[in-house]
This record gives sequence, C-alpha cells and structure tokens, in this order.
Amino acid sequence: MAKLNDIRPYVATNRCIKTNKVKMKILLVLAKGQLHRLDFGPINMSYREAPLTATMLAALVPNDLDADIRIVDESVSTIPFDETFDLVGISLLTGTAVRGYEIADQFRKKGTTVVLGGIHVTLMPEEARKHADCIVIGFAEQTWPQLLRDFVRGILRSEYKSDISNINNLPIPRRDLQKKLGYAAPNTIFATRGCKGNCDFCSVVAGNYGWHKRPVADVINDINQIKQKLVVFNDVNLTEDADYAKELFTAIIPLKKKWGGLASTQIVHDDELIELMGKSGCCYILLGFESIENSALRGMRKGFNRFEEYKTVVQKLHKQNIIVQGCFIFGMDGEKKDIFDKTVEAIHQLKIDIPRFALSTPYPKTVLFERLKSESRLLHQNWQFYDTQHVVIVPDNMSPQELDEGFKKAFRDTFRVKNIMRRMKAAKKNHLISFVGNMAYKSYIRKLNADNHRFPQHIPMENLVTRPF
Repeated sequence: MAKLNDIRPYVATNRCIKTNKVKMKILLVLAKGQLHRLDFGPINMSYREAPLTATMLAALVPNDLDADIRIVDESVSTIPFDETFDLVGISLLTGTAVRGYEIADQFRKKGTTVVLGGIHVTLMPEEARKHADCIVIGFAEQTWPQLLRDFVRGILRSEYKSDISNINNLPIPRRDLQKKLGYAAPNTIFATRGCKGNCDFCSVVAGNYGWHKRPVADVINDINQIKQKLVVFNDVNLTEDADYAKELFTAIIPLKKKWGGLASTQIVHDDELIELMGKSGCCYILLGFESIENSALRGMRKGFNRFEEYKTVVQKLHKQNIIVQGCFIFGMDGEKKDIFDKTVEAIHQLKIDIPRFALSTPYPKTVLFERLKSESRLLHQNWQFYDTQHVVIVPDNMSPQELDEGFKKAFRDTFRVKNIMRRMKAAKKNHLISFVGNMAYKSYIRKLNADNHRFPQHIPMENLVTRPF
C-alpha cells in the first residue's frame, strides 16, 4: 500500500472477481460525537441531520478509480479496525479531534495510509500533521480527487490545500452509503457555504471560508434526487443573501417538500422572505439568538441580534406554521449568575418551540480564542471538551463550576414535562416536530447529568470554584 515515505505505484489486495480488476478500498470516517446520540439498547441513532462531509467525499471519488467506498460515522456505527483498507480519510471537528487522532494512529500502525481533513485540520494543520500521512486544508472539491489519483500513482503529497471553492456542478452526495435509520433527518443538502458574518466565536470565520452560493438549479436537482418528503439544509445561514434565498425558496415551492435549516434573526425585517419560507414548505428553522443580553451580543460581534426583536421574529415564523428552534450560549462576558433563570423565563415568554443551550467555546484561531488566551482565561486546550457542552473558559462574573451548574440547571428547568407540554400545545400544525425535538433534549439531560467528567482531571479544583475577578 502506498505510504508517504514509500513512493511506489499503488498495489491493491482486493480484486473484483467478475472483472479481475483491482479495487482500491477507501474508508471515510467521522469520529464520534456523543452530544446528539440516542442509544436504544444495541441501536444507535443521531437525532440530528446526517452530515454531508463523507457522502460528498464519496461522490467526489473519480469513477475511473473503481473504488470500493465505505462510510462510517462513529456516532452511530463502529469503526472496523479489524478490516484492511488502502486509504482511510478522517474528517475532524475540534470536539472530535482527539478521538480522530486515536483512530488515525491505530490505522497507521497497521500500515494504512491516513488522510486527515475538516475544519480542525484547516485551523490546526501542524498538530494534525503528526497523525497523518497527508492532510487536506480548506475545500476538498478540487484537492480530494487529485489526492486519490496521486495516491494510486504512488506520488501522494504530505499536504493538499485549496483556497478556491467551486461549488457548481457538484455530484449528488452518496447518501446510499450512510447508515440507514442512523439519523432523525437523513436527507441533508446545502445551498450556500461560509458566512458573511464576523462573530468572534465562529470557526467558519476563522477558517476563512468566504461566502459561496450554489446555482439554484443545482440545489433543485439535488432535492429532486430525494424521494422522502423532508430535506434539511445544513448551511450556516441559509438566508444570508436574501435575494438568493427568495429565488431558491420560489424554486422549491413546486416540489411540495418540507424542509428545515438555519437562518439569522435578521429575517425579521423581511416579511416577503418569511412568507416564501412558509410557502416553500419550511417546517422548522434554527435561529442563533445566542443571548438575551444586548451587551453580550455586541461583545461577540453579533450586535445585529436584538433581544427586543426576538418576540416579533418568532411570531412571524409561527404565523407561517414554522417551528422555531432557538439557540442560546452561556458564559459570555457581562453575564451574571441570574442569566440562567432569566433565559429560561425568556424562552417561555418568547414561545420558542425547541430551546437549545451551548457553552461559550473558543475554537482555535478564532478571535474569542486569541483574546481569552491572552487574558489567561482558557482552562485548558484539551480539544475533546471543546464541544459546546463543557466549560473550557474562565467566565468574568462567576466561576467555571458555577457556569457548569447553571448550564445544567437551565436544561433541567426548560425541559420539565409541564414546559414541554406548554410548547407542544403552542406548536399547532407541526406539533410532532416540536415533540420529537423536546423529547430528544429531555433524553439528553440524562446523559448530561450522568457525565462525571465535566472537566479534565488535571484541572485543580481551586481553579473551578474560586472567582478569578
């Protein structure tokens, strides 16, 4: 098998019996993330949308390579360490990087060529390089096919980098290779990439991904390949470009699909856009409210969010029978210990259908990370805790332990049965989506309460219980 330090023509051991033609065996891996996983005995399922990374990489494998491709998302499946592959590609988020490195090291010990990519590799290439024969930085549409051809020819390079993203005429993702019944929303698509925003905590901004739009015809063609009624957009902000979004939603109307995705609270100012969302079949939308404190929003460079507009945007979406999933972050500067109770109460007042909480997480190379690092306010850089569900910073008005306890309390209070029933009653037409979303997070609370490893063991207790300021 081809190795970086063994530049010889690729020779595979697996052969197609019918044609006696060499087949290269490729394994595409997503390291596990426990946050959104549901376990029903031996059955593992993610209650989120299926990731697009591996299915798109599989679709980009050149047909003439005649490769045998396998996808494993460790959140819902088991890594086949006992099998032999010629090349293993692993995509890393910051929160899954540690586990991803473990997987990479284990395959490399067997002599398998390992390629690492994903946002964390783009942000931390030198770190990732220690665990791979080759790393991919930036977009993979151009580099991944070339990488595979180089591998077959025995001239694999140590790094492939692309600053250009041409997302026109992309192949249809290989959804047939993802685990069946592995995801609550298996049919994921995308229309845009990147973001025009400048939020200080955002890894998309730190990764310098820019802003890109697929041709509307390409998106419609992708949707038409999906037989099921529901599709989910994984765009960071599907409505970033209002004119483009209106063109897209208008084109979706005749398809009679249901869809969900992510948007900005700025849609509150565009009634035509919201009306088209409803007409095109939008049944739920995720909004990053982030905070009920305007000062905190300005501090994170998201001042276009205004608490006084939250109720209006929810009401306008509800008028179109669109379920609102509202996301809130705890741990931002300026917040005091009453922020948890105030946020829970605001959720009731705003009539948000599916609340969701996260902890302020400074991903590497972000503005937030560099600032907190300069202020000696990072508890550690153990990436497995950088999953938005563990405290990794020193807040400015409470201790890390107080932040963690308030975070868990907000979850418990928000997802009490009486509060879930209140939200269910208000959901009306799309009450099933509200029910599934709320029950999934209520189930998650058990996992949160059972997590006895909320901080790395090497963190001294006095650092967690003493207010630093």
